[in-house]
Amino acid sequence: MGTSVAPRVESLASSGIQSIPKEYIRPQEELASIGNVFEEEQKEEGPQVPTIDLKEIESEDKEVRERCRLELKKAATEWGVMHLVNHGISDDLMDRVRKVGQKFFELPIEEKEKYANDQGSGKIQGYGSKLANNASGQLEWEDYFFHLVYPEDKRDLSIWPKTPNDYTEVTSEYARQLRGLASKILSALSLCLGLDEGRLEKEVGGLEELLLQMKINYYPKCPQPELALGVEAHTDVSALTFILHNMVPGLQLFYQGNWVTAKCVPNSIIMHIGDTIEILSNGKFKSILHRGLVNKEKVRISWAVFCEPPKDKIILKPLPETVSETEPPLFPPRTFAQHIEHKLFRKTQDDLSN
Repeated sequence: MGTSVAPRVESLASSGIQSIPKEYIRPQEELASIGNVFEEEQKEEGPQVPTIDLKEIESEDKEVRERCRLELKKAATEWGVMHLVNHGISDDLMDRVRKVGQKFFELPIEEKEKYANDQGSGKIQGYGSKLANNASGQLEWEDYFFHLVYPEDKRDLSIWPKTPNDYTEVTSEYARQLRGLASKILSALSLCLGLDEGRLEKEVGGLEELLLQMKINYYPKCPQPELALGVEAHTDVSALTFILHNMVPGLQLFYQGNWVTAKCVPNSIIMHIGDTIEILSNGKFKSILHRGLVNKEKVRISWAVFCEPPKDKIILKPLPETVSETEPPLFPPRTFAQHIEHKLFRKTQDDLSN
């Protein structure tokens, strides 16, 4: 390889170091807010991420349906993140998704390196770790595997893990079912905004163009978890993000000025409203700032699927129905690619000024 590769966090973690390299240590002002994730998860007081039961979202009974939609609307408006239960994806399939992903990450690093991505040349799919891309040279305590999983005709199966051998079958089935869940949520959210049921789905690209990108995040044990982050604070650029995890806590949400740790809810799927839906709804639905903590005792793995509009084909801006004299548009028109650029630019400005 011509370029030098950042060492995998997994190899760093298993090398027996007692203290972490300085690139992984968060800035002073951030350190004050990083606590022990297991203690944080036990806290009963204060606000908690809402749990939304989707069992009745398509009920025959109009009133029952409405009640379920109102719960969803409240969570999307106040939090922009929620635990979904009775979402229609079987526990068995979710367990199999977790099992094949975990099996891949249990392979020796040199096996995983065969799937290495090459961000420099724009090859973003595959196995990787974050490269320092900001002025501070800051790194995150995670390795990952990233690939497009839906629509099926846009996948590049040549980079999907060959081991375990049921990886492709299991992941493809999960992607198909998640795509159905995304449609269900998008139509409910459309109705919540007083739009036609199919509207948001159409605005984010429909079945042909909405991309589902899966990122398996692997957070090794960290010798100094109070100094690092698995993922730094960010909002998702997606329309929706769906997350499975291995029941080890780590996700924190920035809610009303404080970091709130999400509890681990069995058989749930965590769903985030992303920037794309925040923009289309003119800020009525929130894209919440969140981050990931790490710990000393347990490896954490999460499976995030980002549902993203096509990069250049669609102009994202508040839908006319969400705008009025008293509620002017909060976001200028941008393509999805321009939105990502704009966020990077702002972040670079922030890094340089700090």
